[in-house]
Amino acid sequence: MLAQVVVGFLTGLSLIVAIGAQNAFVLRQGLTSRHVGLVVTICITGDVLLILAGVAGLGALVATHAGVLTVLRVAGGAYLLWFGIRSLLAARTPTGMTGAGAGASARVVALTALALTFLNPHVYLDTVLMLGTLANRAGGTSRWWFAGGAVLASILWFTGLGFGARRASRWVSRPRVWQLIDLAIGLVMIALATLLVLPLFG
Repeated sequence: MLAQVVVGFLTGLSLIVAIGAQNAFVLRQGLTSRHVGLVVTICITGDVLLILAGVAGLGALVATHAGVLTVLRVAGGAYLLWFGIRSLLAARTPTGMTGAGAGASARVVALTALALTFLNPHVYLDTVLMLGTLANRAGGTSRWWFAGGAVLASILWFTGLGFGARRASRWVSRPRVWQLIDLAIGLVMIALATLLVLPLFG
């Protein structure tokens, strides 16, 4: 049992840690110290639901319906492109953490977190398909121990990323530093959007 928890934890962590749209948003909210708990809760809840769905067999169902992933790719790509352009526009002026997007309401922040969680095909590929497949290879009750390890990885990662970023806020509060952060986030979002939709034209 413990072995499956460890394997699930390490596998889940390796998939979650990779820099992506969701992580970049959590980091940004953590640095601004605004609605961090809300964002972290949404990201963890979304991960947990998708991991459990994958272990329960949803991954096999999604794999047989390619149209679902195509819709997610288009919607996710469009959203990431918009988010990236917004970040690049914000980077034009060194306004610091009080600049564009910093004062977004809890509703806007929550909707953004939900979109970056559920409109990203990579989330489904990683949590539902990959983790679900690996967990089910263990078979029986072992798959749920594997899932428990993956869930633990998600909880620790998003909590650490969101609330841990607060400690770095004093070093990145200068307008010029935040301008570079917005620039980096914008480029990452646009790159991810491109990678999402490119397979559709292959």
